Amino acid sequence: MKVGLFVPCYVDALFPQVGVASYKLLKRLGVDVEYPKGQTCCGQPMANGGVEKDAVGLAEKMEKLFAGYDYVVAPSVSCTAFVRIHYPELLSHECHLAGACMDIVEFVHDILRPAELPGSFPHKVSIHNSCHGVRELGLSSPSEQNLAPFNKIRDLLELKQGIQVVEPERKDECCGFGGLFCVEESAVSARMGLDKVRRHIATGAEFVTGADCSCLMHQSRIARKNGLKIEFKHVAEILAAGL
Repeated sequence: MKVGLFVPCYVDALFPQVGVASYKLLKRLGVDVEYPKGQTCCGQPMANGGVEKDAVGLAEKMEKLFAGYDYVVAPSVSCTAFVRIHYPELLSHECHLAGACMDIVEFVHDILRPAELPGSFPHKVSIHNSCHGVRELGLSSPSEQNLAPFNKIRDLLELKQGIQVVEPERKDECCGFGGLFCVEESAVSARMGLDKVRRHIATGAEFVTGADCSCLMHQSRIARKNGLKIEFKHVAEILAAGL
């Protein structure tokens, strides 16, 4: 099994430690993983902004860059969802990358299926279930549907020694980031984020974790602006802790 690591542009620019943690985690789990050089944006911002044609060239480049990999794993649910769902709509040919791309949580949970993870994280952690992860990638059960509850992030976190995992009230409600939404509707976005952070704090958690740096970034800035004491870490950082 040959795996390519896809590190989205905003992760590379703002949260490089998440890319490093993802690589370390996959290597520790015995994966033959490579990081292809020359990666750029997947095109999600252009498509979300209504200029889909500007994303086609980026999609073609990504398709060529990751050709030949059995799986392409990314620490970003929104970018993974964009590639998987929208690349077939953008490209005029069959898209290998759309079928190969997985978020790191679903790849570790569904493909690798580890029975344990070495290392400990002796902290109380609240899960942020981001919208793309819940409703497009199926990382957890949507609260609005009559499904048996499940949460792949929780399943993996509970493999770490010493951790206590909780979820906030209204556990899969949007945090308000939404890409361009936080710019176009900044006041609404900020209030949604503040409500979300307060619900995480109400659990007594020391950390908030999730599978998308953009949601965590949005909430961390709101917490800092409002003097709220809670820390934020991508789930890959916690899973890789102590490796």
